[in-house]
Amino acid sequence: MDQILHLLHEDETWVLVGLILFFGLITYLKVPGAAGKALDARAAKIQAALDEAEALRDEASQLLAKLKQQRLETERQAAEMLAAAQEEAVRLEAEAKAKFEDQLVRRTAVAEQRIRQAEQQAAQEVKATAVDLAAQAAEVVLRGRLKGKKSDPLVDQVLPELSSRLN
Repeated sequence: MDQILHLLHEDETWVLVGLILFFGLITYLKVPGAAGKALDARAAKIQAALDEAEALRDEASQLLAKLKQQRLETERQAAEMLAAAQEEAVRLEAEAKAKFEDQLVRRTAVAEQRIRQAEQQAAQEVKATAVDLAAQAAEVVLRGRLKGKKSDPLVDQVLPELSSRLN
């Protein structure tokens, strides 16, 4: 008993008793379970946040892949449109050249026709002028021959032949 009394005077004994009572009280109040539940709830919140972040990352990855696909499709469409525009430009250029050449041929033909008409008209005018000059020259020659004469010997010679031919 001395020993027990001696132990009651020791500080370590009371520290041990306080420690046992403390653990007993904690166990009685179910503090480790509550702490575990709190830690589990905290872990669940963290896991939920991680799951949400992973879902958002997956959604962002899908959206990025979709945007990349749309960009590729848009680039393909733009390339097709550019190729079509180039083809259209080449076609329009060829069409314009053909129209220009056709128009040039038509204008050349019209110009050549006008030149021919002008040449024909000039030739007719020259012929008409030549006929007029020849008629004037013949008139001058005949007047000179008939001057002072009542008839032309050539006309007198041809008249009997004409009357025999006309009958």
